[in-house]
Amino acid sequence: MLATAGGTGVSSYARQLRGAHESLSAAQALLSDRPVLDQPAPAPFGRAGRWLRALVPGTRQAHMLAGTGGSSLLFAPDIFRLAQVYFDVHRCPLPVRVPGPPGIMHWTYPVPLSVVGWRNLYTVHDVIPLLHPELTHINGRRYRRLLDRLAEGATRFIAVSETARGEIVRATGCPPGFVVDCGLAVDATPADPRDLPVGIKPGNFLLVCGTVEKRKNVGAALEAYRRSGVEMPLVIAGPDGWGADDVAGQLLLTPGAIRLPYLDRAAMHALIGHARALLMPSLAEGFGLPVAEAMALGVPVATTNRGALAETAGGAALQLDPDDLAALAGALRRLAADDALCAALAAAGRRNAERFTPARFAERLTRAYAAVMADT
Repeated sequence: MLATAGGTGVSSYARQLRGAHESLSAAQALLSDRPVLDQPAPAPFGRAGRWLRALVPGTRQAHMLAGTGGSSLLFAPDIFRLAQVYFDVHRCPLPVRVPGPPGIMHWTYPVPLSVVGWRNLYTVHDVIPLLHPELTHINGRRYRRLLDRLAEGATRFIAVSETARGEIVRATGCPPGFVVDCGLAVDATPADPRDLPVGIKPGNFLLVCGTVEKRKNVGAALEAYRRSGVEMPLVIAGPDGWGADDVAGQLLLTPGAIRLPYLDRAAMHALIGHARALLMPSLAEGFGLPVAEAMALGVPVATTNRGALAETAGGAALQLDPDDLAALAGALRRLAADDALCAALAAAGRRNAERFTPARFAERLTRAYAAVMADT
């Protein structure tokens, strides 16, 4: 399993995957580019050195370090950044050899690496760069080339929703059975209001969270909020991404909007768990983690009525056309004022979120791994 750090959706996925593995087996290991997981990754060779090393074809070696939290730690310095350069140079994944008998390597995203002699599974969270290139800065041609080369040596691709599975098959031409939907797990631990950012009152704000980028449709959320006339604050929480400058201008025009660019995991969890409601009008997603997290915490949700977000919402949210500003504004008014509606959505959301418990995620992974090990 690939270890990642931070507060992104991929990082959340990595944490939940690690938890599932701990419940499935005592024999697990993390591949890391740092000898201590909670410290910054060293870059001992620098950019120029990385390019020089990438010019040399062949397998790299990972070394076993002391275990951490019940897992063994496989360490290969600078391996992830080196792999990206290696792929650009050689147009193939960087092969890595690890100690011990062969097993399953479950990569948490499509990194251009492959463990020699193992069954390599790659979680492909979405194919937005291929289907909606206008919504992302990611180079679609390179991403397509990467997925094609990974598919040549992979045992399976793992998807995070049935919608994403179908889109991966359609966009890449992979056989349907090659891509397996294992869904996600979400953290339903009660949120501590003491972790809320200063000045934010529990239950007295509407929330949009995630990286502020074009596909998240944050500009539409802000315009709908202005139209709604709602006095309850609208919190926009998450790091700046591609297209965030456009949102910055709209924020200046939106009294009542509060921008929180970066938050640690505890603060973000508290925001989701203590919001009056979550609004997620994204134009494209592979899953929509904030929707599932909010539902698991009993927070009402308004979200997009199509794609992966509609699948994740499972009929337990206000589902809207993300391009319909009048509908978005109306949803904000209802969520801010209608206690009975919020209570009904919270109850429905909790029931829906039972699909995303860690135990059910582990069950889905168990079935996928058993099928992989049965392959000849």
